[in-house]
Amino acid sequence: MARRRLIMDIGPLKESPPFRRLWAGSVLSAVGAQMTSFAVALQVYTLTRSSIAVGMVGLASAVPSIVFGLAGGSVIDAFDRRRLVLVTSGGLALVSVAFAVQAFAEYDRLWPLYLLVALQSLLGALDGPARRTFLPRLLPAERIPAGAALTMFIFHASATAGPGLGGVVASAWGLKMCYLVDALSFAASLYGIVRLPAMPPEGGATRPGLSAVADGFRFIRGNRIIGGAFLADMSATFFGMPLALFPAINAEHFGGSAQTLGLLTAAPAVGGIIGSSLSGWVGQVSRQGRAMLIAGAIWGAGLTGFGLAGSLWLALSLLALAGAADVISVVFRTTVVQVATPDRYLGRVSAAEYVVGVGCPQLGNFRAGAVGSLTSPAAGIVSGGLATIAGAALIGLTIPALSRYRAHPAPDAADRPTPDTPGHPAPAAPDAPDAADRLAEDGSTRGSF
Repeated sequence: MARRRLIMDIGPLKESPPFRRLWAGSVLSAVGAQMTSFAVALQVYTLTRSSIAVGMVGLASAVPSIVFGLAGGSVIDAFDRRRLVLVTSGGLALVSVAFAVQAFAEYDRLWPLYLLVALQSLLGALDGPARRTFLPRLLPAERIPAGAALTMFIFHASATAGPGLGGVVASAWGLKMCYLVDALSFAASLYGIVRLPAMPPEGGATRPGLSAVADGFRFIRGNRIIGGAFLADMSATFFGMPLALFPAINAEHFGGSAQTLGLLTAAPAVGGIIGSSLSGWVGQVSRQGRAMLIAGAIWGAGLTGFGLAGSLWLALSLLALAGAADVISVVFRTTVVQVATPDRYLGRVSAAEYVVGVGCPQLGNFRAGAVGSLTSPAAGIVSGGLATIAGAALIGLTIPALSRYRAHPAPDAADRPTPDTPGHPAPAAPDAPDAADRLAEDGSTRGSF
């Protein structure tokens, strides 16, 4: 029994066929997307032999995500989200086909690559947040932590396997085959989306535009639980993101070889896989806000230890610990945000969450690089880790609504219906015993979904 509680809960895959189809399609598509990211970076470097040119790929991706991400939230809350994701995923599939076409044509120019990356990012700024609204419509509230853990497993597993598989495919058949595999992988993803039930916004659609975006900001600012969850994530990624200092740490402490740098870079993702694989217990946690803050502090402690580590294996172990804590923190944050947000705001809140996830890590890497340049690489990482721990503690003390937030109690599994066919209504979430307290604290509560 204890072993079952520890291993990742795959119950949502058994209980909800729509979620299972969506998850399976996302696995294949995520691996394909990582292969394309690998291929674009390698193709740009092959054409230019310039690290700055490769860095411009990140800029071409980040700017559309941030600029269009927030505005896209009002669009998500205005239309049937299933249809919207069908459109955006179809557009992303066409972008992957265009990548393959330019590779097969051997059109050795940079501007098409940057343009396609920017278009891919623009579509992703709608597609990613819209997909996040599916979870509470396909699973009951008490199964969302398990569903979030399964989703995070896709992210970390594809980040680990995708580049490696891309390297094998590129070595054997060329970069064009990486792009082609990505384009073909969309078939499974689109099939999973087509089989979903319709998902119009509950409570009526909003009219997209600046007023809807502003309304979403007011909701986030007025809801201490959701605002606190976002603030905790921003603190952890701004102060704690260490990737910019890995090359310098590798050179100063671990010999500077490319193989060692690869191990350091992969260690947090490996920890993420371990953390999501051993996440069966997360569904038993009732105070999810407090658990998110504790996991964030462990992320900071792991990074602090890494900055002080003198041996490679200790450094890798601490990075893996940090990665495992990070994935658990994201699982709890996702659960809190999904359950505490009324459906009519879910698109805009998911878009804000997406922008925070895209922008704050980049700012965090800049902070780490600046502090490391002014002091030392180790000081840049240690100071960030300690600031992350302090930030989690401060948020817990100043936003008690987040620390006190309780999950819905789990009903008997035998009484829980599972959607199987398009149009099947999602099961109603049970009323939490402290719903009135939460309503008084943050001005909103989630009824049923």
